[in-house]
Amino acid sequence: MERRTALKNIGGLLLAPSLVLGRNVNEPGKPSLRIAHITDVHLKDKFNAPARFTKCLHHLQQQTPKVDLVLNGGDVVFDMNKENISTINDQWKLMHKIMKDECSLPVNYCLGNHDIWWYEDDKGQALYGKKYSMDQLQLAKPYYSMLKGGWKIIVLDSVHLDIDNTWYIGKLGDEQMNWLSDELKATDANMPVMVMSHIPILTALLMIEDDIVNKWTMLGGDMHTDTAKIINLFYQHPNVKLCLSGHLHMRDKVIYNNVTYLCNGAVSGAWWEGNRRETAPGYGLIDLYADGTFNESYVNY
Repeated sequence: MERRTALKNIGGLLLAPSLVLGRNVNEPGKPSLRIAHITDVHLKDKFNAPARFTKCLHHLQQQTPKVDLVLNGGDVVFDMNKENISTINDQWKLMHKIMKDECSLPVNYCLGNHDIWWYEDDKGQALYGKKYSMDQLQLAKPYYSMLKGGWKIIVLDSVHLDIDNTWYIGKLGDEQMNWLSDELKATDANMPVMVMSHIPILTALLMIEDDIVNKWTMLGGDMHTDTAKIINLFYQHPNVKLCLSGHLHMRDKVIYNNVTYLCNGAVSGAWWEGNRRETAPGYGLIDLYADGTFNESYVNY
């Protein structure tokens, strides 16, 4: 299949789980849905980030053929961890203004670790934790599913507090794992499924370290700690085709048991200070076809 270089970005909020959007799925040779995957924007009013993000949005919207839907993989704002409420408010006001002024495409979000308010002095606040960002993004729940272009798209919440309640870890938890299992059981076996999470479910990027002595260090905040359980669940549902993620600001692709695990690079690169190792700032472009196949590419804007 031909690889295409295109994308678009955000603007509205699409949360209706049964909404179907896309092209004529029966038209030969054309994708039923074209998706732009942006992740790790880390927006704040420093590093010339607003102008650079605006440039990215303009770049996305000039692509042909047009993108149908944008998926934002989390870390929408620069950082809510350990920040005071005034700084958090400023970051989100900036995000909303840029999206309103510079982009008109529909978007669906998942939460990243930097979109969660973990400042110990503010634990008593009603909006503490994930609620603040969920309200900003009009998310009723941090995980959900939708039907678009003949595909089911499942958005996961992969960021949770570790056992000591001081930092985060990649996992689903029992409640969400049961929900995911039920969601896949309820999906027609002939309908292809794509999954998006912030933290990668499976990646080879944790092998990239400097000065390895005799072993690699893999932290639970860098990849899902329940990878084996999720992979086993996907094995029972061969219609799961593709898993998108971000978080690591680098790009790789792992194919295991006929599922493609695609980690895309960050819109912000190395937090607006150049490349993250060999991965330049960019976004992913995915063409989904009615037969369950797809094309994907990475665009350096």
